[in-house]
Amino acid sequence: MTIDAIDRAAHTRARLGPGGAGWLGAALAGLMLSACVTVSETQTVAPAAAPASTPAAATIRGADPARLSRIDEAMRAYVDAGELAGAVLVVRRDGREIYSGAWGWRDKEAGAAMQADTIFRIASQTKALVSVGVMMLQEDGKLLISDPVGKYLPEWSQTKVAVAKDGGGYDVVAAKRPITVRDLLTHTAGVSYGRGPAADAWQAAGIQGWYFADRTEPVSAVVARMAGLPMDAQPGERFVYGYSTDILGAVIEKVSGQTLAAFLDERLIKPLGMTDTSFYLPPEKASRFAAVYSANPSGVRKAPSPGALIAGSHIGQGHYLDGPRVAYSGGAGLLSTARDYGRFLQMMLDGGVAPDGTRLLSRKTVELMTVDHLHMPAFGRPGTGFGLGFQVTTDLGAAGATGSEGEFGWGGAYHSTYWVDPKEGLTVAYMTQIIPAGDVNDHGKVRALIYQALE
Repeated sequence: MTIDAIDRAAHTRARLGPGGAGWLGAALAGLMLSACVTVSETQTVAPAAAPASTPAAATIRGADPARLSRIDEAMRAYVDAGELAGAVLVVRRDGREIYSGAWGWRDKEAGAAMQADTIFRIASQTKALVSVGVMMLQEDGKLLISDPVGKYLPEWSQTKVAVAKDGGGYDVVAAKRPITVRDLLTHTAGVSYGRGPAADAWQAAGIQGWYFADRTEPVSAVVARMAGLPMDAQPGERFVYGYSTDILGAVIEKVSGQTLAAFLDERLIKPLGMTDTSFYLPPEKASRFAAVYSANPSGVRKAPSPGALIAGSHIGQGHYLDGPRVAYSGGAGLLSTARDYGRFLQMMLDGGVAPDGTRLLSRKTVELMTVDHLHMPAFGRPGTGFGLGFQVTTDLGAAGATGSEGEFGWGGAYHSTYWVDPKEGLTVAYMTQIIPAGDVNDHGKVRALIYQALE
């Protein structure tokens, strides 16, 4: 199962519960491809030009351009088959862009082709930036990740846990110890997306589903209500994926005295030159915003009109543009482009140093964030663990996918994904907007085709 599928499954179960409604919309047929592929920093191949295999090998350091062109062929096939509406990929090696591509449609019905600067909902890829923000506060001397969360958010000083009973229902017991900041970073706090034994209590409190863009209250107010609800597990005892990073966002706001949006903008987004990354879309950028699609047996289909929801889901096409603009979700709220996100990944690969040479994070903090803290498979996936905000590959053979031990990354509910491979000096940012993605195997194929081209 792909990362985004795990992420989407967690989010969808949280929102819908059993018996959710079906997906609406007419099937799209006959998708036509519009692509622009770059295989070096200096040569671009337009849709009607020669394939990406034409540049001489000397134009690319550390990758075979003829083999890289296989990515273009595969992505065109996905769009032609109607399995994807469109996608953007940016690959960098040793700090240099070695491949990029934009395929298909940003909005098929509007006749708008996908472009390199298309803006996407990155959902849980937000978690990485917020996790870095927490570590910045530790480096500032303003918190320790070993601190109890209740030190900063008093309502979290004493929490409780729901324990399922054999005959149905659940008992509520006191947490054995306080939840720490590190528990939240590693998703071992016992906080799910409100889908555990006490799902009814979370639903009654209006806290289910990861989508915050339509809310008229700050996330910190929602987080305060969470504290009084029964969690899914005792702190530190098992990996439970959920609202942990939204709680971290509230911690950042309390400790820094800024909104999460202002903090990330000042400490990460602006220093990294991520000019198209924000929690809500500026109106002047609306023409670059990707439409959301969903999969069905006949191929992808577009979600309903702006402001509406796909039946049985939680995706507002328009809330990021026309919504209340008050809820900054640390777990799933940011918008970005593939190149913007690649700049963040490059900073992590470079040990915390921004492209202009400014150190944003210490080398030792990056090391701590990108090693396994679980000593158990994340989501039960063999060969993987979890660090402070990132999944980490711990055993390449057990993982069974091309890559490297020590690689770290994650993905988002809209089928985007990313990873950093320090051994190969590689960063990969792959963006698309399809939920659910069905059985499309593009993540595995993109991964295989990138690595087969490396020299």
